[in-house]
Amino acid sequence: MSKKRIMFVCIHNSARSQMCEAFVRHYASDRFEVHSSGIEAGNLNPLVVKAMEEIGISMKGQYAKPAKEYIDRGEAFDYVVTVCDESNAERCPMFPGRSERMHWGFPDPSALQGTDEQKLAGIRPIRDDIHQKVKKWLAEN
Repeated sequence: MSKKRIMFVCIHNSARSQMCEAFVRHYASDRFEVHSSGIEAGNLNPLVVKAMEEIGISMKGQYAKPAKEYIDRGEAFDYVVTVCDESNAERCPMFPGRSERMHWGFPDPSALQGTDEQKLAGIRPIRDDIHQKVKKWLAEN
């Protein structure tokens, strides 16, 4: 049985899409080949990495990638999931082939203000919401 391919897309591929990728890889790498990318690639948010490490999820080897790279290579996915706000989700490029498109909107960790500790405190509930959404979706698929 071949693995289903899933792509998580966000604006910069620095936080939300990366967390989704890490959770799917952690829980279901036997069933899914998971990727993430950004409308415009930024840099992986180190506070997101730290928040994920707090709950034992590694993001080792993950880095921000532009969606255009996948599209230019002609890569197709069974599922394409946008995780930014709805107005930015509409900017999500079309990937080759037929894919089921879904939108899971989550707040943007890069919009958080304050010290690193305050930002980390704001990232944790976003991480936990993403965690629950991914686990629920995996249980149904």
